[in-house]
Amino acid sequence: MDLLNLKTLIEVAAIGNISKAAAKLCVTQSAVSRRVKMLEDHYGMQLLDRSGPSLTLTEAGRLVSNKAQRMLAMEQEMLNSLKVVEEKDAFSFGCTPAFSIAHLPNLLKEFMLQNGNVSGLKFIFDMPEKILQGLKDGDFDLAIIEHCQCLDLSHFEIQNLPGDQMVFVSSPQLGLSTEGVSIDDLMSLTLYGRQEGCCSRIFLEKNLQFIGRKFSDFRQFIVYDDLHLIVRAVTEGDGIAFISSDVVAAQLHSGALIAHTVQGFQHNRQRTLIQNRRNQGSGTIDIFRQGLLSYFN
Repeated sequence: MDLLNLKTLIEVAAIGNISKAAAKLCVTQSAVSRRVKMLEDHYGMQLLDRSGPSLTLTEAGRLVSNKAQRMLAMEQEMLNSLKVVEEKDAFSFGCTPAFSIAHLPNLLKEFMLQNGNVSGLKFIFDMPEKILQGLKDGDFDLAIIEHCQCLDLSHFEIQNLPGDQMVFVSSPQLGLSTEGVSIDDLMSLTLYGRQEGCCSRIFLEKNLQFIGRKFSDFRQFIVYDDLHLIVRAVTEGDGIAFISSDVVAAQLHSGALIAHTVQGFQHNRQRTLIQNRRNQGSGTIDIFRQGLLSYFN
């Protein structure tokens, strides 16, 4: 049983609304609906009463929700116990896949040149909302996220970093104009992107909604779960992608790819350095944190 589906059911029941639950979980409404539907198909019973102004649990839903809360509490207790057993030499760092490709190799190289005696570094790449949960649960000591929506960062020590520019990219083979490309020009092509729930995809969905368009307006949409595969497909002229300009900086510089912006789009995402307040003053963490700040300065 996928605990994420159970967590989603609990959240929907607490809020009573799919769209608000999706916003809190930092996923799309369709993702929330699909998770609930998977649970209902698994148990063969309706778990949500959809007849009223707000969603409520059915009798079966209450039973599943109560048991799920116990399961999640047991899982957290187990994780906490494992953390006591685990010995951490240094610290764990969480970041998005885009950051891991565009910045982490150079950042880590500079850090290790100056701190070669540090061991036990742990790097985990995930979506922003999962990284925040990992910080809350103590899985990460420090993290960097690029985010396109309001996230509750009040529990952490944060510092804003230079933002992340999201652009459409294409191969010169496609012959798109380097200036003044329209959204209709782009939608006549195949779009490559990542899976539902990915921050870049949510960012694109919100931009499309703002100008009154949708994903289905593109000629075709192909999902790859690997940024390297997306970049390769676009570089070979198979289509376009909406991607961090940092990820494709080398290709843009060499001319292998061309960047396009769209009138009416918000292209800049926030980038934030986040730290658990309880870890302030930890020597290795502070050294790595200073390295991050120096890197961006």
